[in-house]
Amino acid sequence: MIPARRTTTAAASAVVLATAGGLLTAVAAPASAAVSCASPVYKRQFFANTTFSGTPKKTDCDSAIDQNWGTGAPASGLPSNNFGVRWSLTRDFGSGGPFTFTASAQDGIRVHLDGTRRIDLWKNVSSTTKKTVHLTIPAGKHTLRIDFVNWTGTANVKFTYTPRTTATTDKVKPLAPTNATATYDPTTGKTKVTWARNKEMDLAGYRVYRRPKGAAYGSTPLTATTATSATDATLPATGQAYYYEVRAHDKAGNESAGTADLLVTTADRTAPAAPTGLGTASEEGGLRIAWRAVPDAASYRVYRATSASGTYTRIGTATGRTSYLDASAAEGTAYHYRVTALDAAGNESARSAAAGGERRDLTPPSAVTGLAVTPTEYGFQLRWDANPTPDLARYVVRRGELLGDEGERMCSLYAGYHVPAGTTSYAYTTLPDGEEVCFVVDAVDDAGNSAFQWTGDALVVTATELDTTPGVATPEGSPLTLEATGAEGAEGNRLTWYGLGEDDPRAAGGYRVHRWNPATGAYERIAAPGSGTAEYVDTGARPGTTSYYWVTAVAADGTESPPAGDWAVTAPAG
Repeated sequence: MIPARRTTTAAASAVVLATAGGLLTAVAAPASAAVSCASPVYKRQFFANTTFSGTPKKTDCDSAIDQNWGTGAPASGLPSNNFGVRWSLTRDFGSGGPFTFTASAQDGIRVHLDGTRRIDLWKNVSSTTKKTVHLTIPAGKHTLRIDFVNWTGTANVKFTYTPRTTATTDKVKPLAPTNATATYDPTTGKTKVTWARNKEMDLAGYRVYRRPKGAAYGSTPLTATTATSATDATLPATGQAYYYEVRAHDKAGNESAGTADLLVTTADRTAPAAPTGLGTASEEGGLRIAWRAVPDAASYRVYRATSASGTYTRIGTATGRTSYLDASAAEGTAYHYRVTALDAAGNESARSAAAGGERRDLTPPSAVTGLAVTPTEYGFQLRWDANPTPDLARYVVRRGELLGDEGERMCSLYAGYHVPAGTTSYAYTTLPDGEEVCFVVDAVDDAGNSAFQWTGDALVVTATELDTTPGVATPEGSPLTLEATGAEGAEGNRLTWYGLGEDDPRAAGGYRVHRWNPATGAYERIAAPGSGTAEYVDTGARPGTTSYYWVTAVAADGTESPPAGDWAVTAPAG
């Protein structure tokens, strides 16, 4: 409250100023002079009547209506009875909401909101009367006017207006803050968000939210404050765009809508991750270095040294790809490489782990000559001329299938067998059943170069297998299945069979093992394993031939089951 000041009559009428030239008299400003009071301070007017007519005797500003003048005059020049005082203000109530108006006076008081009377205690009383009302004030600006009169006796007056802030009463959200801005400082990496203060009287504070571009705001604010600004020092310097919004919340827990999105884009000072998966491969044009792609990388720098722990010198840049061809690498020289990733802002990552490599010899050996293929009882015997290539590492023997018509046949090769460089022959084991096949022998050097693989040209030799197929066909209907495996060395061919259990009466008398004898043109029994046996090793099979077998089951009365058949190739000795 700004109390009314009492002044003497002389002081109210004139002020005497001393000057160098004499005395000047200035007439005081009339009581009705214009007074401006900043909201929410009241403009207060004193009248020497109870009808608020004529020019006010005094006008000033009052921060609160809470006066007790007793039986005296409220201001100089006013009577102690039959006077009136009027307070008025226009203020912005923000989103409005539920309010409580409380008035008390002796004698009369009237409270108006936008010209509508809300409280009326207009009566000459001998004691203070009081009244409280609840009402809802709409959003925006509204004008309060409080009129007080004292007819006789004691004079006191009090008026308050306060928001109702319980969650069950106040369901009105605050208005969204206005004039919100977000300013990013690339030097410090901080963002300052500012906004205008809300007009709500029940305002509890503000909440600032942040989200990356492309994401939604979370339910938890970045920060909460009662001020009208906040500084975010937690932004990562990655060049990413972020949005901010500010929401107001009141004492009842209501939260406003957010401000319009406030966009900032951070400075990018974060280097990408170091490349991984570095590897090298020798190519015709040089030594290629390759690595896995790094997120956010715009380019890569390649560094080279002659040892893993040596001094690395930058030799090139790869843009838009994850490999680099070092055409300056010399053949036969070992190099070590490290690679870094750069983002669009020029931030360079740490160097990758080192990867070594050597540009290998790319000259293939000469083609194999003198290849001769001889059909045998175990398949084929191959011989060829020794290859003169100094760095020869091995030969690769490959068999193929002849496709196409006579005169335009093609050799479709299978996977090959590796033979040491010092060898010029190979025993190729296969079932000799009379097919025509083709062979290629390729020479490979210690760098992996192959003339055949590079050019597709090689000496192709065709040959027809011997046909050692038994003259007696194996009957169908055997209860057994036979598997024969060729000997490796002197241990013999291994035969295993299955199909009958140990207690099966069809094998109560054991089994009979037969081997085909081309000289007699018959399968001859070579063994009689007992009941419960499921394996036999034929050490009598002649090396360098193909053996054909039957196995039968023998019942207790000597009846033999139909035979199960298979074959095995025994490689030549030595």
